[in-house]
Amino acid sequence: MNDRKAAPDRMEKIVSLCKRRGFIFQSSEIYGGINGFWDYGPLGAELKRNVKELWWKSMTKMRDDVVGLEASIIMHPAIWKASGHVETFADPMSTCKSCKKLIRDDQWWPMMCEQPWVQSLAGLVEPGTDSFQTGDLLKWARGKGKQLAPNLALVRNPEVTISWLAQEVEKGNRPKDARDFYLFLATEQFGATGFITPCPHCGGELTEPRLFNLMLRTNYGPIATDDNLAYLRPETAQAIFVQFKNIVDSSRVKVPFGVGQIGKAFRNEINPRNFTFRSREFEQMELEFFIKPDEVVEKQTGSVAKLAGEGHPGEPQPNWGWELWHRYWVEERMKWYESIGLPRETLEMFSQPKSELAHYAKACVDILFKFPFGTQELEGIAARGNFDLTQHQTHSGKSLEYFDETVKEKYIPHVIEPSAGVDRLLLALICHAYDEEEVTDDKGNKETRVVMRFHPRVAPITVGVFPLLKNKPELVSKAKEVRDLLRPQMNVFYDDAGAIGRRYRRQDEAGTPFGVTIDFDTIGENGPELAETVTLRHRDSMQQERVAISELPRLLLSRLV
Repeated sequence: MNDRKAAPDRMEKIVSLCKRRGFIFQSSEIYGGINGFWDYGPLGAELKRNVKELWWKSMTKMRDDVVGLEASIIMHPAIWKASGHVETFADPMSTCKSCKKLIRDDQWWPMMCEQPWVQSLAGLVEPGTDSFQTGDLLKWARGKGKQLAPNLALVRNPEVTISWLAQEVEKGNRPKDARDFYLFLATEQFGATGFITPCPHCGGELTEPRLFNLMLRTNYGPIATDDNLAYLRPETAQAIFVQFKNIVDSSRVKVPFGVGQIGKAFRNEINPRNFTFRSREFEQMELEFFIKPDEVVEKQTGSVAKLAGEGHPGEPQPNWGWELWHRYWVEERMKWYESIGLPRETLEMFSQPKSELAHYAKACVDILFKFPFGTQELEGIAARGNFDLTQHQTHSGKSLEYFDETVKEKYIPHVIEPSAGVDRLLLALICHAYDEEEVTDDKGNKETRVVMRFHPRVAPITVGVFPLLKNKPELVSKAKEVRDLLRPQMNVFYDDAGAIGRRYRRQDEAGTPFGVTIDFDTIGENGPELAETVTLRHRDSMQQERVAISELPRLLLSRLV
């Protein structure tokens, strides 16, 4: 397999393939699109459904201690006041004084690194040093700069900007790093206000950051007033907390237990970016796993087990406190990602330092994936304490305590929250699956094969069924018989258009792991010994084997585990 991570245009090829093959489309494209919203095409819809079903099965159907919930998207606005979202769910945002575009403060530098004008200027710095020639800057400002960054101080007033930069360098005040370099070039003269922060889009001056609430507002009822203000939920978790008592009373679950939910969430992102990674509408797969407070565990078992060593702590024990439960869920989630085709070497675990944790959180580990555009978060596993249930009990005036029969007392459970983004995960699976390799056909001609190497469990189509010729009724009839045999147990795609090699290539791009070809041997034209057998092709190796039709369902299903 080729080195699939090295190509600088890899992301562009992936985005192109997603549209061409029907994985992902720009929402409302014929009307110019709408930023931050995406539609999943025929292959994308199947991929998404497979991933969600695998998560749901692993979290609820294969466990005795997790139940499910499907809550409404719009909930009582008081919920978001209690959770803190109305007051604190905000990002620092700056506005460009020239082009008026909005920039999230924590995304400024990553956005800068992607801009053509920034990359062009970086080429003027001598490799391996931080040295540059002012003459090169002046030439750039009068040439490329006018087109790429018209509002940058270096472009608007090149002589003034370069003059003060040269003076500062003479004094020994050189730019300390790449960021500093662009702050210098955005500032005509260092005055009382300090450096100017340039807009990534045009080089203009950004305002000081101000907080911008990310919740999307709406109204319910016939007239839009403050009295019927509501929000599209920014996360799915809060519904689980506010339904905690109903779930306990109706399901007879006992702590420790979890509630899983898959659903849509909405955030008014300032700068949706990196394809589907950061969107305004997205889907979450969240588990709220309720556990006993450590003091209750100690009262019940005599002591709280200590976290020791690395790796999976094993099967849950009665004396586990929050630390062991947290480690357990981190390792369980890593195992799950591996089971759907993301090897550990593509993932990283990042333990958030205490200074970055939410005030109520005891710990949080992020699972990151190495995307072509950088290593970014797929899922966070947080130890949230009892903050959420306590807040909703306080604001609603309704008791959310749990009566524990083992210790004959009431308490508010603590919670471990594994929260994953469906859309981010699909993008990770697509990025990891995408591959190009050079192959030689039967005539000795070389060509580039594009193949999506999805794990068979998540692949949108499990098997393609192909009659060798579509104008041979016996082949077509037998092929449809094979299709109907497999359809009840897996996703099958029937294709009789074009040469068989082209049909294989189309399914390679769709990520279909298996292909079944019905040929003249199948219908016994070349002798009875191969009758009722088919050619089974394997996507990754392109190897073929002869298989009896009667064995196909068992053989294919065995490779989906």
